[in-house]
Amino acid sequence: MTSSSVTARRLAAAALAAGALVGAAALPATAADRSYRENVEISRVQYDSPGWDNGSNRSLNNEWVEITNNSRHRVNLDGWRLTEDRRGITYTFRRFVLGGHETVRVHTGVGRDTADDLFQDRRDYVWDNRRDTATLRNDERRFVDSVTWGPRGQRWDDNRDHGRDHQGRDHEGRDHHGRGHDHRR
Repeated sequence: MTSSSVTARRLAAAALAAGALVGAAALPATAADRSYRENVEISRVQYDSPGWDNGSNRSLNNEWVEITNNSRHRVNLDGWRLTEDRRGITYTFRRFVLGGHETVRVHTGVGRDTADDLFQDRRDYVWDNRRDTATLRNDERRFVDSVTWGPRGQRWDDNRDHGRDHQGRDHEGRDHHGRGHDHRR
């Protein structure tokens, strides 16, 4: 064998090894993206504050979105964004870790952040009572989850499951009489 054919074989082997390393390095990133989508979700939305919409801080804080981590591992939400899609109103999570099998409620109004409740510190309502979409994106702006509510037969239907649940509630959490306000699974 000549030295040029040995060199060619070594170069081919090195190129194959480098390709395998690049492919292996790419796998954890996509697996991590899938785990966000499978494990962190918008679990409930109270888009219509109960009672009169009088603009009080109490009324504003009765409008909220719950984010749930369904995995046993904690997830660092620092830099994640919860967005109201129609007007582009965005809340960015800062220095917040959501524990395994835990839920945090993100309120619209002013308040003191805790492990269970975060506050957007807004002085006006965020979520439209008739139709809207709440979207959650991670710190790399990748889609994690969204929930849409509104009249049936329009693009505002929930992007998950259509129809009513086993208790006869539609996706707004309303029974067949139209009672109820929150989005339930």
